[in-house]
Amino acid sequence: MIRAFIALPLPEAVRSALVLLQHQLPVPRRVEPEAMHLTLLFLGELPHPELEAVHHALDELRAPGFDLQLQGLGLFGGARPRNLHAGVSPQPALDHLQAKVAQAVRGTGLRVARHRFVPHVTLARFTPEQIEDRPRLERAVAGAALFRSEPFAVRGFGLYRSTLRRDGAVYDLLADYALDPPPG
Repeated sequence: MIRAFIALPLPEAVRSALVLLQHQLPVPRRVEPEAMHLTLLFLGELPHPELEAVHHALDELRAPGFDLQLQGLGLFGGARPRNLHAGVSPQPALDHLQAKVAQAVRGTGLRVARHRFVPHVTLARFTPEQIEDRPRLERAVAGAALFRSEPFAVRGFGLYRSTLRRDGAVYDLLADYALDPPPG
């Protein structure tokens, strides 16, 4: 069984900007720069034949490339936040790509959770108990609301293996897939 997901890699310059932002925020368990990505679809634990079928379906997928920009910060978890993330400026081409990825995976016979796609890049994970000063964290997140990365080109996506370890997950690229040249 292989724990896998489909994601967009981030350019080095964007990861560097996110690292600078991380160090301004009062959070434990920061995500390492090499682990930063934008998940299109989490697949969970798959046997090798199913993962191979997903690979072939993704290899056939066609969608145009586009530009993307990260924007603002947010917390997931409501009254008990567990995740700090950078948001994404609205981009219909990203939503289109994510829908095509989900459709391709469903076409292999795998069940895909049907929930609203909320594009983001996780910067830190924590339990509510690890946050010593929640109002301070919320002020820091609000203070970074104007954060914007440089726009960057999305020209492909990848299929990744996730190996869970005590000190956090390690991600390995299994295959990458090119997008078509952007229109125009």
